[in-house]
Amino acid sequence: MRPLAVIGNVNVDLILGPADPWPTPGTEIMVDYDELRVGGSAGNAALAWQGLGVDFQIAANIGNDQFGEWLRQGFGAVAVNWPVAPTGTTLSVGITHPNGERTFFTTRGHIGALSWQEVVSMLDTEKLKGGIVILCGAFLTDGLVAEYDQLFAWADANDIALALDTGWPIEGWTQANREKARRWLSRCTLALFNEVETTQLADCGDPVEAARTLKALMPVGATVVVKRGPDGALAIDPDDRLVSVAAPLVAVADTIGAGDVFNAAFIAAQADGQTLEHSLKCGVRIASTAISTVPRRYDGEILHSFLENAP
Repeated sequence: MRPLAVIGNVNVDLILGPADPWPTPGTEIMVDYDELRVGGSAGNAALAWQGLGVDFQIAANIGNDQFGEWLRQGFGAVAVNWPVAPTGTTLSVGITHPNGERTFFTTRGHIGALSWQEVVSMLDTEKLKGGIVILCGAFLTDGLVAEYDQLFAWADANDIALALDTGWPIEGWTQANREKARRWLSRCTLALFNEVETTQLADCGDPVEAARTLKALMPVGATVVVKRGPDGALAIDPDDRLVSVAAPLVAVADTIGAGDVFNAAFIAAQADGQTLEHSLKCGVRIASTAISTVPRRYDGEILHSFLENAP
């Protein structure tokens, strides 16, 4: 398997819900479920790799409070060298709704302080040569984003493929944010967006045509993946062919981090040399398992079965 790493935001997630109807200001409601867990796009992907038994590296930081140490402990050896930012740890409160969707309230906290110098010092570049790195949380990691050109140059120099999942911009898909993301895509070989992000970024209502629009911005040989939740996933391959897979029907517990889990499983299959279709199926199946189990389960046996029984 090609070496793997993830760079980006790790924070604390407090999940509460379901909330229905949305409360009136000044009132209080009771909910049936709560969970405090490691979160952030990079954190969710890394947890999925851990649960799947996949070797990986991660570059992230933490805040200088008890939540920061709690995050470090949650990742063990891979988090030993995470730098500590001189501020509180980023906290996301996710309110779930009866249909499984969610609303986030997030503090800025520590993640904006992560720098390229810190990132490169945490990664073993020699071991990552020829590998795949997920770059995520782009609209939250302000310090790192300012130095993305150095990151892109590092990846090019070491034959490292970058998979981009920007997440949703706080200000929405303004023209300025579209231009930023399109510049980043021009340096990446794999795009991993959900359906709304894809159509908003491409400014096109059809997800297939939107994916093709994004692919045209990327280097030759790039692939665009569109995560479609209960409708599965689709991709436009390097030869501009459409590949689509369905998702299994599951009882959803919560969808928080579903796309990040998909990213981890999909890229693990790609790193193992699987076909695009098989990798999409792997991502959809493992993400579906994660969002339908409490406590969340990733099930490495599913991944191993997919890899061993690949066509």
